[in-house]
Amino acid sequence: MSVQFWTWLLVGLTFALYFGIAIWARAGSTKEFYVAGGGVSPLANGMATAADWMSAASFISMAGIISFSGYDGSVYLMGWTGGYVLLALLLAPYLRKFGKFTVPDFIGDRYYSNTARTVAVICALIVSFTYVAGQMRGVGIVFSQFLQVDINIGVIIGMAVVLTFALLGGMKGITYTQVAQYCVLIFAFMVPAFFISMQMTGNIIPQIGMGSKVEGGVFLLDKLDTLHTQLGFNEYTSGTKSTWDVFAITLALMTGTAGLPHVIVRFFTVPKVKDARKSAGYALFLIAILYTTAPAIAVFSRTNLIETVSNKEYKEIPEWFKNWENTGLIAWSDKNGDGKIQYVAGNALSGKKPEYTDARGANGERVVANVSDASNELYVDRDIMVLANPEIANLPNWVIGLVAAGGLAAALSTAAGLLLVISTSVSHDLVKKQLKPDISDKDELKVARIAIFIAILIAGYFGINPPGFVAAVVALAFGLAAASFFPAIILGIFDKRMNSQGAISGMVVGIVLMLFYMMKFKLNMFGGGTSADWWFGTSPEGFGTIAMCVNVVISLIVSRLTPAPPQDVQDMVESIRIPSGAGEAHDH
Repeated sequence: MSVQFWTWLLVGLTFALYFGIAIWARAGSTKEFYVAGGGVSPLANGMATAADWMSAASFISMAGIISFSGYDGSVYLMGWTGGYVLLALLLAPYLRKFGKFTVPDFIGDRYYSNTARTVAVICALIVSFTYVAGQMRGVGIVFSQFLQVDINIGVIIGMAVVLTFALLGGMKGITYTQVAQYCVLIFAFMVPAFFISMQMTGNIIPQIGMGSKVEGGVFLLDKLDTLHTQLGFNEYTSGTKSTWDVFAITLALMTGTAGLPHVIVRFFTVPKVKDARKSAGYALFLIAILYTTAPAIAVFSRTNLIETVSNKEYKEIPEWFKNWENTGLIAWSDKNGDGKIQYVAGNALSGKKPEYTDARGANGERVVANVSDASNELYVDRDIMVLANPEIANLPNWVIGLVAAGGLAAALSTAAGLLLVISTSVSHDLVKKQLKPDISDKDELKVARIAIFIAILIAGYFGINPPGFVAAVVALAFGLAAASFFPAIILGIFDKRMNSQGAISGMVVGIVLMLFYMMKFKLNMFGGGTSADWWFGTSPEGFGTIAMCVNVVISLIVSRLTPAPPQDVQDMVESIRIPSGAGEAHDH
């Protein structure tokens, strides 16, 4: 049976399951909509957290970025994994005991200020919209391939799907849908990894296969290093980033993780603080399965890609290449007219994404308008490597369809969680807490659902016009969270003297500084600039570390120059650090 058949079958079955769960678990109250009623078991919550956490960036893009960046790509593994440990051990239990299930709610009450709450709402919206843009692009990539449509059409289809089950179930529906999505995505990620590891190294365990010998008696990584140097690239196992930038990106990803609103809210869907700790442990184990496999997938796919296409005649290229070419995510330009694909160091195209004309070349390839003078003739979007990997390795068609279903599960699960954070920030933290305190439960649910609808339209726009690859876009969201939320949360828990003036000043300066840097060097606004112009040699993905440090310094200085918080707030901060006596999450 064809790839198309298997893809439709497996995606159709998984979608039927998701919609069935969303209808079964439809939220009937704000508590069910926001925190799933607070009655989810630790194991189910751990699976839902893992699915929420392992977004399109983890499933689709992380292995792709490692595949093209080699050693430098390890910052994503270290930062995201380390950040989850930081969140689980340092923040989650205290926030859970405090009892406020949104970050703006915690900041508003801890800093006894609606101004602080409003600033936190704005920060939450900026972080969540940046993050969800990456997810919508991931959804678009998968839909574009299996429906053979343009990626923009894929994003629009994905918008409709996410909107449906986010509107129906709220956190209750999303939680149980994410349990199913975790099972789908981890199975879809691991099965091809087992196949390819066995095929290339004779070892079925990909983590071991990556360090094993291949045909010819050489180690796989040594073979990949040789292939790279022969083509003019740096060795795969060497890095080009400075030590400082590696540190800055890793720390920004770690602290950004600990400040992500859609992950923090997960610790309020269980009955007790003890259950929150248990679910964090389960989630960490379940996440580690994928995160330790991603580097192996990266090595396998990079090796297979080079051996499959480099210096091969276009007319002899496998069908998968032409299918991906039709989506616009692979491009080839025959610069020397020999009919062969030259994959060497240098940019194939002048832009980040191919711009096609309506014509076809002499060999049948799509003609690219934005060709540069570089010797490289091949453009490959990094976000397709995991999805194309089974096709490159010539695996069975059902495996290819399974990977498409897994990619959609990863992107949809996180997109739904982020949309819920956006709607909660508007309906609960802005409308209920500030604009209309006497709003009824029913009307608050209506506002939440309207907010989701508006949010999906904005998210779709940014999914169609992203500032980079999925993992790079998501890294910017983490930088924004690190620059704004992390200092306010950590100082709010561990510094009794931190007051509202300090927290507000720090958040405003941190988020504005990060946004300015991101827009200048990522979106070429405010005069733009190249990597040579980076401040202190720090990339946009790593600048969250600097913005966070500025936030902390300003917060501490301003809080010491202004009056101390009221005594009852100081006593409250003292009490949340005591493990005993924690009750249920407050509904309102």
